[in-house]
Order: sequence, then C-alpha cells, then structure tokens
Amino acid sequence: MQNILFLQKRVGKNGKVFTMYKIRTMYIGAEKDQKKYEKLNEADNPVFKIYDDPRFIGIGKFLAHTGLDELPQIINVLKGEMAFVGPRPLPVNEAKKLKKWQKEREKVLPGIVSPWVINGMHKMSFDSWMKSDLEYIKKKKLFYDLSIIIRSVIFIFRLIINRITDKI
Repeated sequence: MQNILFLQKRVGKNGKVFTMYKIRTMYIGAEKDQKKYEKLNEADNPVFKIYDDPRFIGIGKFLAHTGLDELPQIINVLKGEMAFVGPRPLPVNEAKKLKKWQKEREKVLPGIVSPWVINGMHKMSFDSWMKSDLEYIKKKKLFYDLSIIIRSVIFIFRLIINRITDKI
C-alpha cells in the first residue's frame, strides 16, 4: 500500500494533526529531497510548490495537476478529519510557520477542494491564498459549498481534457 498511497501529517480543525491520504505522485523519499530543490520553489513562504516538480513519477504529474491524487481523501472525510469543501490542510512543518491571523483558517475542517483551487492555486500569493480561506469561512453555507464543488468538478474536468489533448 505504501507504493500506491502517500500518507502525510497535516493540520486540521483546531490545529489537530491527522494523517492525510493521497495517491503517490512522487518517488518514495521525495519529501527528504525537498531541500535539494528549494531553488525551484515557485510559492512564497511557508509553502513549497513546483509545477513541473522533478520528483514526479510516471503519471504522477498528470494525477497531481488534475487533482485526481486527492481522491483517497474521501477516507479522511469519512473519518471526520476533513470535509469535501474547506481550506486545504497544510503539512505540519508549513502550518507551524503561519501568522496568527492565518491560523484562523483552522476554525473549520479542511477540505478536499477549496476556493484556492478554483481561484488560481499556485498563481496566488500565499497571503492571498490565506485571505481566500478566511473569506470562505465567512461565507460558508451549503449552497456556497455546492457552488465550489460544481466549479471544482468543471475545473478538474477541463484540466483532464487539456492534459489529454496536449498528449495527442
């Protein structure tokens, strides 16, 4: 199972640490090699993101770029650790670096999808991402969540189609 799933400690509601499940998109041990690729980091602190990460394996890049690697997080939803919609949970080492105002995002369950996903993801500054999460918390209602889910499904579907047509 270790070869298929990637398990990582993330920070959830009220700062509670939980194990989040993802489909493995990078080689085993890629986390330890993060320092090696720091100069390629495209995100501002405290997060680490590389769009064309050299640590991707096989179809890992496709899975990561389409969000399909997030599907096992349904297990986290069933366990009550995550919701379908909410702020994306940060790895523990990144969450520790949040400013006090940014930690307000931990008042709700983290989500598989979030406004961050449909608002540009890695094109946003980290502060804009955090402000987006806090705005979500203020607006959080069933219909708002449903609109985010629908927009996310459309967004992911477009990504998949674009990835497939890029290969043809």
